[in-house]
Amino acid sequence: MSVRQPRVAAHVATSRHLCAAYPLVSEAGLGQAGVLIGRDVLGGSFVYDPFALYQQGVVTNPNMVVLGQIGRGKSSFVKTYLWRQAVFGRRAWVIDPKGEYGPLAEAWGVAPVSLRPGGSVRLNPLDTGPGSGGGTESGVVGVAGQPVGDGAERRRVVLTASLAMACLGRDLTPRERAAIDCAVGEAAHRSAASGASPTLPQVVETLLDPGTDAAHALRTTREELLEDGRDVALELRRLVHGDLCGMFDGPTTPGLRLDAPLVVLDLSAVYHSPALGVLMVCAAAWLQSAVRSEDRHRIIVVVDEAWAILSNLGVARWLQTSWKLSRALGVANMAVLHRLSDLRSVGPSGSEQVNLAEGLLADSETRVVYAQSPSEVSRTSELLGLTETEAELVSQLRRGTALWKVGRRSFLVEHRLASSEHWLADTDQAMDGERS
Repeated sequence: MSVRQPRVAAHVATSRHLCAAYPLVSEAGLGQAGVLIGRDVLGGSFVYDPFALYQQGVVTNPNMVVLGQIGRGKSSFVKTYLWRQAVFGRRAWVIDPKGEYGPLAEAWGVAPVSLRPGGSVRLNPLDTGPGSGGGTESGVVGVAGQPVGDGAERRRVVLTASLAMACLGRDLTPRERAAIDCAVGEAAHRSAASGASPTLPQVVETLLDPGTDAAHALRTTREELLEDGRDVALELRRLVHGDLCGMFDGPTTPGLRLDAPLVVLDLSAVYHSPALGVLMVCAAAWLQSAVRSEDRHRIIVVVDEAWAILSNLGVARWLQTSWKLSRALGVANMAVLHRLSDLRSVGPSGSEQVNLAEGLLADSETRVVYAQSPSEVSRTSELLGLTETEAELVSQLRRGTALWKVGRRSFLVEHRLASSEHWLADTDQAMDGERS
């Protein structure tokens, strides 16, 4: 005779509480505010928006670092992410060292801003913003005896010093910094009469021909001030009259569409140049100045191949400042790398370059990790604080699947492409012989 087993009453729960009932199977996700990235491998869709998460207190900054081996899908993710953000009225500005964002610009109906030595397009990195002119922002008097703006003038001095360090390959002496301060202030004073921003050629000219007022303010002679800034002037001259002229050596070319939903700065013509880092910081400086002048915030700024600028101390310092200003400017920065060892290869162990590069990671609370080689797992785990399970997964991730670290939470996300998006993300045209 069979014994009838008592039936256990079914448990009824809402999807809101399902993750508590099955904690290892279902994840609550990050909410539905933002763009659809793809599928959470543990169940459900995965939606992400850095600005919404910042407002909710999930992250303390909107910045992101994306890393992964070549061919694992990080470029596809970045391009489709920008494309989908356009639905929400978000704008994107991209520094494109390899010329890969042309199809994305084409889809948006805009042309990339192609920069090349001797080209027809110029960007003035000393602009305080499109149409801002050369006026100062306060009545503060600088070492040159001329009015110095608290904001615009200081940014020009910091940028010029960063460029000088990048060109010289070393830190600046106090005399060189003072010479730059004088030259930028005097160039701004001279250009203010015409209502224009100063340019790099004007700064170089002033370094090579300093005024007597500037020398008097520093209690030195004009000849000594000239010698103090001579090495800086000769190195910056490369951007004005040397092999890198024709990109940043004059006023910004009129008619550039800064109001476009996507602005792409194409640096592919100088991708193999050892000066790529210097040129990228010039381009980034121009973009940052344009961001400051915008009434609409919430712009996504992408720095692709970020390794190219982190090895230079002056550039790394400048980039760190840009990352820390993200909340004040309403900007979400994205740095794209191949591997985290790039951050430790930018200088000797314990050097300021390495500390700044790792600080950039600390100032990015969203980390998207595509597949890494087994040799990279230990370093990746150390820098990102991965669990043993996460570290084991990183080397086994399939193409298009990434480990997302968002604040204190982790997700395994499969990026999904719509049928209409495949051609946007195609970087294998040279291998395939046709667009897929």
